[in-house]
Amino acid sequence: MLALMLVAATTSWLCPLVTAQPLCRTRTLRTGKVFPVKEKIQGDRLYFSSGKTHLIKHPCNKNLALYLGRQIFLTKDNFESSLIPFSIPSSMQVGTPEVTSAHFAGSVLLLVVNQKVYVYDYEANFWTASTGIEHPVSHVSGDNCCYSGNSFCMIRYLRPTSISQTPEDTDFRSTPRKDVYVQCDENELAVLTRENNLYYGSLGIQSSSLIKFADQNIWSQEAVLMFTDVGMLEILTPLPDMIFPAFDFQKCLLNIQALLMDPQLQAGICKVELLQGEFENKMYTIDMNSQLELTALMIPRPGTLPVPLVMVSNPHSLGLQAVIYEDGYTYNGDTKHRLNISLKQQHHWGRADPNFTSSIKRPTISTITLDIANKEISCVDLKPLTALISVGCDLEKKIVIQNELSACHHGVLDPVALQDNYSYIIEREAYDPNFQGQQAEEDLEVYYPYEKLGCPLLAYYDTPWKPVVELWREGKFQEVVEAEYVLLEMNGLFTYTYSLTAGTAGCSAQPQNWTTITEMAGDTAFFSWDRENYMSCHDPDYHEPLRWPDVPYQILGGPTENKVVFDQRNGIYIFFISIVDPSYSYCHLETTFSVYVYGAFPLSIFPPITIVLLTVATLLSVWLAYMIPQLLHMEQGLEVSGFWARLYQRCRSSCACLWGRC
Repeated sequence: MLALMLVAATTSWLCPLVTAQPLCRTRTLRTGKVFPVKEKIQGDRLYFSSGKTHLIKHPCNKNLALYLGRQIFLTKDNFESSLIPFSIPSSMQVGTPEVTSAHFAGSVLLLVVNQKVYVYDYEANFWTASTGIEHPVSHVSGDNCCYSGNSFCMIRYLRPTSISQTPEDTDFRSTPRKDVYVQCDENELAVLTRENNLYYGSLGIQSSSLIKFADQNIWSQEAVLMFTDVGMLEILTPLPDMIFPAFDFQKCLLNIQALLMDPQLQAGICKVELLQGEFENKMYTIDMNSQLELTALMIPRPGTLPVPLVMVSNPHSLGLQAVIYEDGYTYNGDTKHRLNISLKQQHHWGRADPNFTSSIKRPTISTITLDIANKEISCVDLKPLTALISVGCDLEKKIVIQNELSACHHGVLDPVALQDNYSYIIEREAYDPNFQGQQAEEDLEVYYPYEKLGCPLLAYYDTPWKPVVELWREGKFQEVVEAEYVLLEMNGLFTYTYSLTAGTAGCSAQPQNWTTITEMAGDTAFFSWDRENYMSCHDPDYHEPLRWPDVPYQILGGPTENKVVFDQRNGIYIFFISIVDPSYSYCHLETTFSVYVYGAFPLSIFPPITIVLLTVATLLSVWLAYMIPQLLHMEQGLEVSGFWARLYQRCRSSCACLWGRC
């Protein structure tokens, strides 16, 4: 039905009819048949429920395909050999072996058989039944990625639905040309109708063209179409054998480019001799605030001025925009045009309304296609150039904490000692293993991972401090990160706070903190604060009331000058850092680093009033030690001395009587 709609609705013009003439070169594939055999099909023979035949090709492996008709065939060599009809083991107990849908998902084939989903591993020749699907299923579909080498599949299951039947007088066989699967490069279309009419179409960005090859006598109930290359179309028909159980295949090959050279078609001459780009059939990544530069080469036919066009396939809320710049030069007498394409999220061009997209925080997939406007149908070999664009994390990015003047550089710590299984003690009153700021029950011994962290940064305890965060890509420095980020000491140390509170940071809503984040995440992870769950207290769309303006503001960077304030304690801190700004990068930019805090005097074990009393007593003792000897040489001193002597004698006599000696 889709093919007929394209034929009827999207065609910009229709070439004159081609008179009846042989279109294709027919050959029959018959392999492995020398002696008659009595081989039987193992299991239940599958059949396609639709009255029309279909062909499903693997999006990445051009030789792998599934033929769906009254018989079902799975080929691994593009139907270049005879095949036994596809069957499912009887042990699967499928009941009626009726197939309603099929889909290649990486290295497996998904089949809906009798309203249930079955998985066939064609590499291991192994069948399994799907689990977890309780309702009946009619169709299965998904996507594959053929660029990175790792296929991924997103599957959705649909309940059985009634399918409208195509009228008998419009029965057809059709297939789109798919050079890039994410169906973005469908620049060719072929339709075969019951009336023995073959339609060939060229799909462009601005317009589409269609040509009709009439009265060819090539239609059959079992025929399917498939493109083997640009402008190369095959009509495939399975042929049963009266002696052998394996079917042969008849292939009718059509060279569309050669057919279009027929003067009767009046197809016109293609205005472009060459269109090529290094980005064709490749995958690129655009991260937030990043720009992608692509180049292509176009050689026009002399005397023509073709217009290049760039089309970006966008999800409805993505906003990816391309700008093309063209410059020309002459080489070996030919005028060549270099096409420079700049691609960036429209949200970051500064040309879009801030509310243009609602999903800027989520990564997605898009495509970019370069084509020629109003391209003639004769430009069969001049297919559009398409690349896959991953609008998401650039895996080559990472963050590094600047450490130009470390504790080892200043001689505070010895790098040799740090590498020799160095350990240190965290006192129990300074850390909490549950990261709740509560005193632990015992001291903690920590082994310092020098191989991972190197020598710690150096920070003075009495000076507010924050790290300098650098962004690196492919081993090269990019910029100093000014985006918002958070810190957490990995051993549970809580002997530090922040210079700003929620109120002094200018928050209009109650800011998040590590306590609320860990409560929300549960026991899954302590270090779970990232760009996906961060909400800025300065965001007008964040409506959490500001109930406690005096709590520490735990977010660094961004619009505030917040810093870390260390308690009066010397020692090593190992921090986990996470970039939480959702508009900086699609990546989860995280790392760990260490800081050595110095300059703090040891805390006193006595309360301040005790220290004051001890100081006064000491000063008084010193004064008495000086004054008493001086007074003893004066007249008053002699009288005082005599008084104490007489008092001593009396006490001595009284004490002797108490002991019975008087």
